[in-house]
Amino acid sequence: MRHVWHNNTLACQTDATSLTLDDSGAPALGDDILLLILLYRSRMHKLRRSQRTQIMALSPVSATSPKRIAVEAHGPLARITLTNPPLNVIDIQMMDELLAALREVEQRKEISVVILCGGERGFSAGVDVAVHTPDKIQIMLQKFHGVIGALVKFPKITIAEVHGVCLGGGAELAMICDMAYTTEKAKWGFPEITLGCYPPVACTALAALVGQKRAAELVFTGRTFSGEEAAALGLANEAHPEGELQEAIQRTVDHLLKLSPAALAVAKKAFYAWDSMHLDKGLARAEKIYLEELMQTEDAQEGIAAWMEKRKPVWRGK
Repeated sequence: MRHVWHNNTLACQTDATSLTLDDSGAPALGDDILLLILLYRSRMHKLRRSQRTQIMALSPVSATSPKRIAVEAHGPLARITLTNPPLNVIDIQMMDELLAALREVEQRKEISVVILCGGERGFSAGVDVAVHTPDKIQIMLQKFHGVIGALVKFPKITIAEVHGVCLGGGAELAMICDMAYTTEKAKWGFPEITLGCYPPVACTALAALVGQKRAAELVFTGRTFSGEEAAALGLANEAHPEGELQEAIQRTVDHLLKLSPAALAVAKKAFYAWDSMHLDKGLARAEKIYLEELMQTEDAQEGIAAWMEKRKPVWRGK
């Protein structure tokens, strides 16, 4: 009798059968004990494999709504994927699910690195314009800024993986992550001003990343720019051709996973200690101005209405 590994499972073989049988057809005593050992080892292997690769299910918002977020955990690495095709528009459901996903992953002590990504066509085209109407804007801002605040305070290292469009609220999510890697041809931008609005998170935090003058230009013009320019500006760590992005991210992940999860968490807390205080106050102020001043203008109403009606806005300057 010999023992061999097959498909990661220990197996017992003889020249004739997998186990030696006695006259009654039952396994012989030695093989019976060995069988129990094999069963135990097989179950332990399956348990370890389950612990290494676990897909965490989130409670659906409703029985009929497809999920907007997919979460996978592989040992110390987790991946949170935005799944609202085709361009991962961020609606209220996605905000709720993303916040829930962050809270779940935060409880997983073995996880130290989280990749936030979308699909090949788009990281995210931004927050749903339909929830910018006067009756929905306050709850939208509260929920989206709740996600931003959770990301800032999140103890794991976060990496944004950007393909395709990365606009508005999508670009704000990416810029708040600790690191961002983008394809060279990805389409970045903060185009809210073209709708008669402004991006509160970018107004609060973008200058710290790219400098005040560049931040002002990006917010006030609403222009779009490539992933290559995003990296040059400091919005992304690196820009790569489509086929090389995963490899670049993996190099950083491999390095991070060699480090102490506890040390990384505390270092991140210290790193953002000053910025997070200013972000909280600045974002609250930007949100207050948005609700009490911007949303009282006719141009803000016109910008949203024009987008919904698929026409050019007519600005009145009031």
